[in-house]
Amino acid sequence: MARIEINDLTKEFGTLTALDNVSLELEKGQIVGLLGPNGSGKTTLIKLMNGLLTPTEGTVMINGMEPGVGTKKVVAYLPDRNALPEYMTTAQLLQLYQDFFGDFNLGKAEKMLDDLGIDRKQQMKKMSKGTKEKLQLCLVMARDAEVYLLDEPIGGVDPATRDYILRTIISNYNEDAVVIISTHLITDIESVLDDVVFLKEGKIVLHKKADDIREETGESVDQLFREVFRC
Repeated sequence: MARIEINDLTKEFGTLTALDNVSLELEKGQIVGLLGPNGSGKTTLIKLMNGLLTPTEGTVMINGMEPGVGTKKVVAYLPDRNALPEYMTTAQLLQLYQDFFGDFNLGKAEKMLDDLGIDRKQQMKKMSKGTKEKLQLCLVMARDAEVYLLDEPIGGVDPATRDYILRTIISNYNEDAVVIISTHLITDIESVLDDVVFLKEGKIVLHKKADDIREETGESVDQLFREVFRC
């Protein structure tokens, strides 16, 4: 059962404080929007959850474990830029994921690749930016993980592909998992969100159910976001 507990988390880079005393609890079975403008700390928080950065202060616990070898078995991570070997073909990347992750579902991955018309023989370096992003998402969502950390999964693709990506996320994630989607494109993902976290200048300024926001304010998540982050 997926559970994320973050307590008094601070991350500093020299004189820059990227995250400032963040505390957050997230339970299984929900899609969470980690929302904020560029530079608000979203990617830093996701990297801390994935064990790519270490906290300056505070703790991150995933299923009772600090991020590390143990959590990599249950956390599926989509970075905000390509981190896969560009010389590899789609077929080789499928094999890599199958070898590396015990929860990788090859049949699920192949169906997604077929839906998107991605060539198994093409090297990643010869693909368009959008195709690379689709391929990475297929590989990540084909895992039966307990936590999915998706950093800007719809940032560089066209609107039609965004719709497919969101359908892919909804229909493929393990229902006992927690899915965290980091983005500043609120309108495109609002319909799939159960839970919303607003990050502003490294601090959490709001954490609420998406339905509660709409009921209590009479506004959409996107409308409230524009108010909170108005320049």
